Amino acid sequence: MATLITGASSGIGEEFAHHYAAEKHDLVLVARSEDKLNTLANTLRSQHGIQVTVIALDLSEPDAAQRLWEETNRARLEIDVLVNNAGFGTHGDVADDNPDRLEQEVRLNCLTLTGLTARYLPTMRERKTGTIINIASTAAFQPLPHMAVYGATKAFVLSFTEALWAETRKDGIRVLAVCPGPTDTSFFEIAGQSAAVGKMRSTRQLLDSTLQALKTTKPSFVDGLGNAVVARFVTRVVPKRAVMAIVDQAFQRQRS
Repeated sequence: MATLITGASSGIGEEFAHHYAAEKHDLVLVARSEDKLNTLANTLRSQHGIQVTVIALDLSEPDAAQRLWEETNRARLEIDVLVNNAGFGTHGDVADDNPDRLEQEVRLNCLTLTGLTARYLPTMRERKTGTIINIASTAAFQPLPHMAVYGATKAFVLSFTEALWAETRKDGIRVLAVCPGPTDTSFFEIAGQSAAVGKMRSTRQLLDSTLQALKTTKPSFVDGLGNAVVARFVTRVVPKRAVMAIVDQAFQRQRS
């Protein structure tokens, strides 16, 4: 049995890799950067005496899920834990962005996640055991002007995962959508909005919260009390137009 983690070369994915390695899980680490993956894999092998398989792959490619699934099958790796963490967000108005980049964002955040889940789920169901952790976001709870595609993809991840939880809860499979708020990773630098967020949660805090949530039966959770209040309460009470206006103003302040 092995744990497969996408986006494993840094940030949240790397944090999960350290945890599962300490739990003596054999690992399959997937990301674009083979050098970073090999460095991490060597560290985990030496520290924990586990087997680590490195697969350098651009998961935003149209056939990425099928290629990854075939590679793990060839290596006879049986996946017991799937952590769908890989993703990115673009920052700016849709009209100003590169259409190819937006389509790439949808493929990575939604299509590859769905494809991997659908490919590894049947064997979990046969075994009556398995865990699927999908990384969503607090962006899933409201439209997000100036990050419209990112917010929409994370709304998809949340809805898909919660529905999957209902489909599999009698099969011995634990399915969980994790909704981080701003977290101390390279995400915001890549998205071009590192100055727009306030105090960030650490990846360790997110991991600890996820491990606690896995012990419950809930289909999803929001990391951090303040984030949970905003995501679960404020966005339901405050009119959607008002929420979007607040988000828009925050981005406009960053631009000025």
